[in-house]
Order: sequence, then C-alpha cells, then structure tokens
Amino acid sequence: MTKGNSGSSNGYTYTGSGTNSQGNHYCSRDYGNGSNAYHYSNSNGSYYYSNPNGSTYYNSGSGYSQYTSPNGQVSKSNSK
Repeated sequence: MTKGNSGSSNGYTYTGSGTNSQGNHYCSRDYGNGSNAYHYSNSNGSYYYSNPNGSTYYNSGSGYSQYTSPNGQVSKSNSK
C-alpha cells in the first residue's frame, strides 16, 4: 500500500493512509496517549474499524455487521 501524508486533526495524528491496487483503502491514527486506531474500506463494500478504546466494528457491505466492545462483548446483526 502507498503511504499518504501524515497530519493532525481533532486530537489525533494521521500516521498513514493509502490505497492498494485492488482499491482497498486504509487509514491509521495515533491519539498520542498510547491509543491507536485504524480503518479499512474495501472495494467490495466492506469496512472495518479498530477504535482507540479497544472496540472494533466490521460491516460486510451486504447486511452483516459485528461490533466488539472494549470488554470483548460481541454484538452481531444480519439484515438479510
């Protein structure tokens, strides 16, 4: 993946971003207190977030989603 420009906004610093040859995009952020976050947006419509509080969120782009809380509790949804 190609690394993009870093920058600061809203209490965090962008540490990398890019898009690969398949059209999948990523972006990573540093919150300066030991917390990091990133997300992926894929060409198939799916996306994934890893948040600074330790939670994660995945969406398949076709009706399925999953949220994992910071304490590990998993919540799933399937709209199909």
